[in-house]
Amino acid sequence: MVNKQNLLVWSGVPRSSYYYKRGAGLRGRKPSETTVTSAGELVENTIVVKDVESILQQEFCCYGYKNIWDELKQMGYIINHKKVYRLMKVHNLLFNRRIGSIGVPRQFVRFRKIRAEKPLEHLCMDIKYIHIHGAQRNALLLTVIDAYSRKVLTHMLRFNIKKGDVIVLLSLLLLEYKIENLTIRNDNGSQFIAGVVRQFLKDKGVNQEFTHVATPEENAYIEALHSNVQREVVERYEFESIYHAQMVFNRYYEWYNNHRKHGSLGRKSPEQYLRENNFISIPYKTEKNTEIVSNFKPVLYRN
Repeated sequence: MVNKQNLLVWSGVPRSSYYYKRGAGLRGRKPSETTVTSAGELVENTIVVKDVESILQQEFCCYGYKNIWDELKQMGYIINHKKVYRLMKVHNLLFNRRIGSIGVPRQFVRFRKIRAEKPLEHLCMDIKYIHIHGAQRNALLLTVIDAYSRKVLTHMLRFNIKKGDVIVLLSLLLLEYKIENLTIRNDNGSQFIAGVVRQFLKDKGVNQEFTHVATPEENAYIEALHSNVQREVVERYEFESIYHAQMVFNRYYEWYNNHRKHGSLGRKSPEQYLRENNFISIPYKTEKNTEIVSNFKPVLYRN
């Protein structure tokens, strides 16, 4: 058996290094537990920490240690900025600290399939990319439908759709229909998860529910609409401008609501389904700025 002493000699490791055990706590001289004031008094560091906490409790105050150091000097403390840093670090008072979220937490869907028993009880909204050939770029098509009748209630087609645009569209929708006890289902797009959008819907008494990530089947009604849009519009038209596309979609959604047959509705259009179930027709709204008439005519693909 190899002797430990001989092994140390052979390896050249000093005994002091081998038997060294690091001490607990901070390295170096033990820090002072008091702080001097300009009046010559010794104040315990716990009191200094309470003064720091009182400064940070001010609304919007997120000072770092240097600003706190300046505040403490104005309060009469004779203190080094390094000591301020150490005290704040030990007591977890250094920023960035999150005070707490003021947003509305996301509520995810509980049931995969929507069970709507009447119009304007459950709505679905989503965004689809539409390629504008003349501009060589994609536009965004935001559509809102009624889950009960599958009717398109409103839509927006623009090159950019931001959270403010979503709020405007939904504001006009809620103002027009005066809907109560409404639930809107959408995915986790940046426009929908924005805090201001969630807060807006909460203030309006609307229950917003989010589909789980990578589960389009949880928003199946509007995904089915997008499949129809892709087959019946996108794959048949070349859009020469955004105005051309807006015109086409205005016409398409009018036709979709009044004539497009749905197997799940008994081979009826949304309007027919509403009438046969003794519900008053829901008006379809288009963007005011899409009423601009374009000189472009539809250009059909030719294989």
